[in-house]
Parts: sequence; C-alpha cells; structure tokens
Amino acid sequence: MRWIITFIAESWALIAPFWRSEERWRARLLLAVVILLNLALVGMTVLLTYWQRAFYNTLESKDWDGFIALLFTWHRTEAEGLLPGFVLVAVLYILIAVYQLYLRQALQMRWRRWLTEVYLSQWLADRAYYRMALTDPGMDNPDQRIADDARLFVEDTLSLGIGLLNSIVTLGSFIFVLWSLSRTVTVLGVEIPGYMVWVALIYALLGTWLAHLIGRPLIALNFSLQRLEADFRYALVRLRENTEGVALYGGEADEKRGLTQRFTKLMVNWWDIMRATKRLTFFTAGYGQVASIFPIVVAAPAYFAGRLPLGGLIQTSSAFGQVQGSLSWFVDNYGKLTEWRATVQRLSGFTKAVATARASATGPVAQPGEAGRLTLHDMTLSLPDGRVLMADAALQVAAGDAVLINGPSGSGKSTLFRAMAGIWPFGTGKIALPKDARILFLPQRPYLPLGSLKRAICYPENEAEFSNAAVLTALGEAGLGHLAPRLAESDSWTQRLSGGEQQRLSFARAFLLRPDWLFLDEATASLDPEAEDDLHARLKSLLPKVTIVSIAHRPAVAEFHDRVLRVEDGLLVEMPRG
Repeated sequence: MRWIITFIAESWALIAPFWRSEERWRARLLLAVVILLNLALVGMTVLLTYWQRAFYNTLESKDWDGFIALLFTWHRTEAEGLLPGFVLVAVLYILIAVYQLYLRQALQMRWRRWLTEVYLSQWLADRAYYRMALTDPGMDNPDQRIADDARLFVEDTLSLGIGLLNSIVTLGSFIFVLWSLSRTVTVLGVEIPGYMVWVALIYALLGTWLAHLIGRPLIALNFSLQRLEADFRYALVRLRENTEGVALYGGEADEKRGLTQRFTKLMVNWWDIMRATKRLTFFTAGYGQVASIFPIVVAAPAYFAGRLPLGGLIQTSSAFGQVQGSLSWFVDNYGKLTEWRATVQRLSGFTKAVATARASATGPVAQPGEAGRLTLHDMTLSLPDGRVLMADAALQVAAGDAVLINGPSGSGKSTLFRAMAGIWPFGTGKIALPKDARILFLPQRPYLPLGSLKRAICYPENEAEFSNAAVLTALGEAGLGHLAPRLAESDSWTQRLSGGEQQRLSFARAFLLRPDWLFLDEATASLDPEAEDDLHARLKSLLPKVTIVSIAHRPAVAEFHDRVLRVEDGLLVEMPRG
C-alpha cells in the first residue's frame, strides 16, 4: 500500500505544475473540450445501444420499412421513441472522434513543450548538469529522460487519464441501462435485483486481481528497458563522436564487444518482458474472449423463455460489455500502466537528482569582487573522493596582468581553472571575480556546438549579433582563413576539425568576443611551438589590454606572461622571474 501512496504522490508532483503554470488557461480549456467530446462519444454509444435494440427487433419482426429508416433517416418506436438513422449517427460520431483526437494531440504537444522547457531550465540552471555528472553517476542518461521519458509521460498521462474518465462515465451511463434490463433472480433464497450488474462487477474485480498478480513483474522490467535502451543508444553516439580515435587504435573489435554486451543485456531484459507479456496476454485475451460471449450466456435463459426479445438480448449484451469493459479498465491497460509507472519513476528520479545537485552547490564560492581585480581567498580544492589537491591557496591578479600557472600533471591546475570559473563543487574558499568585466574561459578541449561554423566561433553569444566580416577577420587572425568559404555551413565541427584547428577556433572566438579577462587551460597544447608562439603574440597584439591567466606546461609560453605561479605538493607558489 505504501508504494501506491508514494507512486500517486510522485505522479501528482509531475502532473500538477503544468496545470498551475502560465499555460493553465489554454490547457484547461483544451482539456475541457476534449472531455466534452469524450462525453459526447459516450452519449452516442448509449444511443447506439437503443438503436441496436430497435434495429434487431425490426429484423426479428421482418419490418422492412423500419429497417431502412433505422439505416438512413429516423424511426419512431413505442419503446425507444424517435431514433436517428445509423448514417447520421456514424457521420457525427466520426467527426467527434477525429476532433477529440486532434485536440488531445494539441494539448499533448503544449504540455510536452512546457515540460521540456522546464526540465532543460532546471538541468542547466546552477550548472546542475555538470554537478550531476561529477556527483551522481547513477543518474543515467539525463538526455533520454528529457527527450523520451517526458514525451512518454505526457502521452500516457493523457491517454490513461482520459481513458479512465471515459470508463467512469461509460460505467455511470450504462449501469442504469444494464440494471433496467436485468431481472431479479433468487439465489439460495435471496432475491438479487439487477443481477447482470453484479455479475459484471464480480467478473471485472476477479479479472483485475488476476491481471495484477500475473503482470506485476512488468513494472521493474519496463523501468530497466528504458535505461538499457538509452545506454545502448549512448554507446553508439559515443562511437560516432570518436570515430577517429577508434580507427587510430584499431579498436573496432573492442567497440563491437562492448556494444554487443550492452545489446545482450537489452535482449535479456526484452526476453523477460516477452515472457511476462505472454503470460499477461494469455490471461487478458482469454478474459476478453469470454467477456464477448459471457453476457449472452447469462441472459440466454430469459430469451429462450420468451421474456426477452432478440433486440433486448443484443442490448443487454452490449450494455454488459460496456459496464464490464469500464470495470475492466485496469485489466485492459495493465501493460501500459507498468510503462507509465516506469516513466514516472525515471522522471521523478531525474527531478530529485537535479534538485539535489542545485541544492548542494558547495565548493569554492565565486562572486563579484572589486573592479579590475581577481582574488582567491583560502582556496582549498578537493576531488570527489575527498582527496585534497590544493590547500589554502591565495592569489591576486590585477587588470592588465598576464599570469602563467604551471606544475606537474595531476597537481590540480585544471581543477583550479574550473574553480575560478565557479563550477568546481568540491572544496572551500572564495573567488572574487572582477566586477562588471567580460570574462572568457578557453578549456583545452574547446566546445563546438552543432550548427554553422559561424555559430561555433560566436559561441556562447548569439551569432546574429556579429557580422560575417568580423567573424571572417577573427578566423583569419587565428590562422583558419581556409575555412572562410564554410562559414555558413552546418556540420559536426568537433569531428571535422583537428585538435589544433579546434584550439585555433577557440582563439578566433577570443579575438571576436574581445573579453576583458581571458582564462586559458592548455589552450594551445595541440599546436606546435611555432604556432603556439604565433597565437600568443597575436593575442597580445589584438587584445593589448586583456588580462590573461594561463595554464600551460611549455616553458616557452612564460615569455608572454608577466608572472609565473607553480602548483606543487598542494601549494600555489609564485616563482621569481629571471
């Protein structure tokens, strides 16, 4: 019982925000129209049961005129009154069904768009995506949760919710019809009025209980399936993004082995789902087949005794089917409910992980300080496992300085770079960044977004704010003039450009954006010494007032800096020049 309460709470926490958001009025209006159209469909289904009774009675009595009238125009009977012809009912039913589906899909897309924007905002805010990657490795495939799980959640919530409402309304509508058609029977001396209603109720409750017992394993299996599918897809994307590295190592056999292992896990889980689904389908198919004939068998004695005409038998069967089908909603939708529950669990886990990552924004605190000055106070940097990389570091950099930080590999230089950017979540201390200054960080491996080459150069700014001429000038200054004809071309530039070209492109970004403060982390490590010297010289020439904080290994880089600091044995020490 506790898991049901937890599941309902998690589901409501995911559902409620949209209906209280800025989209609420349009969404509520759309939902109201969809519900009204569903109610209209139920009403027409009720009407059709009375039409069926009249129609089959005309067959039994061989009433040709009544038969034709019930097909094409309208017909009045003593029992049912005036009934429309089937053609009119069918045309109206089709129109309502089409627009009910169309408007439901419109509501679905609005909800998904809103939910996607919310998840993207939460994931990107406070750099939660970065912290989750470091602190919560168990949170697999957040991209899949935002894309696929959000889509499935919206689709299934609307489909199941409207379907449940439809079943409740259908039950409320047909239970009176079935009650009026049912006679009182005596069982063991006890008179039972509306016996067909009680038979339908018992039949549905028994089916629901058995369906849950048989189908329960599908809940965990569907949860695992979505994770394993995402893992396999992610591995394929990783291979596509690192084709050159795999080719140079000749790692095709190992890649295939790894992909096969992931796919094998997926297939094992899929076979388990198939077996569980087979058991459930045996039951639901049998349950449905028995339900199609069961009401006729139950009502047949009254028909053969002459107490029930053929039309009444058909209407009784139809009404029983509607009542039993409504009561059996859980049985009919059990498989889909297990998938929905798995989706809710994955989205709830994602939401909690994002909230935890944003709330646990510990580590060195980056905040605005004095204008024209960067200050580090009592900086201690740690790794996720708690090992201290750097203790009690202090640093002051004034506007116009050029500071080089070097030291052995693994000493914490790049971690210090991340801390100065305000993204490293492990450690203590304060970073006072220069107030009102334009700051740009260039990591060793530049990030190149998907899209045009111009967008890659202008990133993270909007490419529309820069003229093509300005971008081409920056491209030429960085030694990438040969790429000028491809400025508007869209491509995966991480795969198209070499490591050295990517680092040149990041310098073109600096030449274009003209920051006041520029932080470099091995930003020229993929270039030869001559090209490295040329880029640093151009940087000094084109941005003479920029303040530079560099991390580099090569001693020759020091000549382009005024100060040199070294990280070693957990300390940040300023080295004498000379």
